[in-house]
Amino acid sequence: MTDLFPLATDAVMSHALDRVLSTIDGGLDQSCRRLFDLLRIPSVSTDPAFDAECWRAAHWMVAELSDLGFAASVRPTTGKPMVVAHWPLAAATDRSGVLFYGHYDVQPPDPLELWETAPFEPWFRDAGDGRRQIVARGASDDKGQLMTFVEACRAWIAETGDLPVPVTILLEGEEETGSPSLAPFLDAHKDELTKSIALVCDTTMLAPGRPAITASLRGIWFEELTVTGPDRDLHSGLYGGPAHNPIRVLSRILAALHDDTGRIAIPHFYDGVASPGAGDETATGFDGAALLAGVGLSVPAGEAGFSIQDQLWTRPSCDVNGIWGGYTADGSKTVIPSQAHAKLSFRLVGGQDPAAISDRFRVFVQDRLPADCTVRFRPGGGGPGLTVDATNPAMVKARAALHDEFGCDAALIGAGFSIPIVTQFKHVFEMDSLLIGFALDDDCVHSPNEKYDLASFHRGTRSWARVLAALA
Repeated sequence: MTDLFPLATDAVMSHALDRVLSTIDGGLDQSCRRLFDLLRIPSVSTDPAFDAECWRAAHWMVAELSDLGFAASVRPTTGKPMVVAHWPLAAATDRSGVLFYGHYDVQPPDPLELWETAPFEPWFRDAGDGRRQIVARGASDDKGQLMTFVEACRAWIAETGDLPVPVTILLEGEEETGSPSLAPFLDAHKDELTKSIALVCDTTMLAPGRPAITASLRGIWFEELTVTGPDRDLHSGLYGGPAHNPIRVLSRILAALHDDTGRIAIPHFYDGVASPGAGDETATGFDGAALLAGVGLSVPAGEAGFSIQDQLWTRPSCDVNGIWGGYTADGSKTVIPSQAHAKLSFRLVGGQDPAAISDRFRVFVQDRLPADCTVRFRPGGGGPGLTVDATNPAMVKARAALHDEFGCDAALIGAGFSIPIVTQFKHVFEMDSLLIGFALDDDCVHSPNEKYDLASFHRGTRSWARVLAALA
């Protein structure tokens, strides 16, 4: 890695880091104000009505990074724009630096009536246990997280006029919709974006005050299908009984996806999946019961015989994300709909092939269609799961930096969610990733009243400052 402080001893670097950390502490209010400005931009990527806001968020990030001295620009794609920034400009061609990744797009805020306040008007909430929380859509996923890194860079530049390592920043605007423009963009800019390691912030801590580095991710595959029965909507008084109702047909198919033990019933679905024993939650510090209790649940609904930790980290899952059809407005309408629709997502692990999963799912559906009914599938998307090498020297240095900040070892954890770009980094760039985030399981990500603890924002910024110094 290029040494931007060639004469710096460990003592000199340590002194510089102390000054940077002090700057972060003293500038927390200003950092929050900048984060609030970004949170006010409703950059919802899944709804075309917010396209202009996504562009506004990208330009806002470019302006902030340019003010710091980065060579930053908005890069158009076939979808939402990318933001690319280099420090220094030579980092564009220097493969010895680091690549930081985050995303500026957010989930839709619906249902709006469940928010305590307007979702794009950030505010501080007193949690009652000494925790202050930033509440807004995107506070945790991923604007608060990405701004911890930007604010860490700001403090380094303010105190030393430089960064400890060459840094390239890549921010995308379609992560919440499966990153459809990402792969072509990475292919076209491989030389510019390939670095010694990638830093990814879109992950969680194990618990308040307990840092973690995510060492494995589940993959994901999306499916959407439409079942059609009659060629038009029908009067249930004239056709109720003899006519197929697509909602009933679709519901029976979806209900058949799992058996009574919670196992997915698609033939050969588990090909490539290892069968670990019950996960040791004591060793990792993972508290499955607390995870469920935090959302008002108490009984695991996943595969019987596997711990909650294993159900999230090492086992695949299948979920219906949405189902609709017929008349859904107020009042009644005696209609048999012509069509019924559903959206599904599969979380994949180990050696599962997303394309094979898609083929097997579609055969499963088609085999269960009655006569006179047809099905249409929309093209899916996603990627396989991934395991990160825990012995990577950068991983060792980052764990030490997090220990210095929190006073305890950073846990190596698995994650039930997916970060498609990490798989792209590994398979396209042959580049490992450090997945370090400061979100918490109770952040209500993708739900109303999303929040990010002020302590997560503050200590996350301090942690990135330490990681940058450790990687120098």
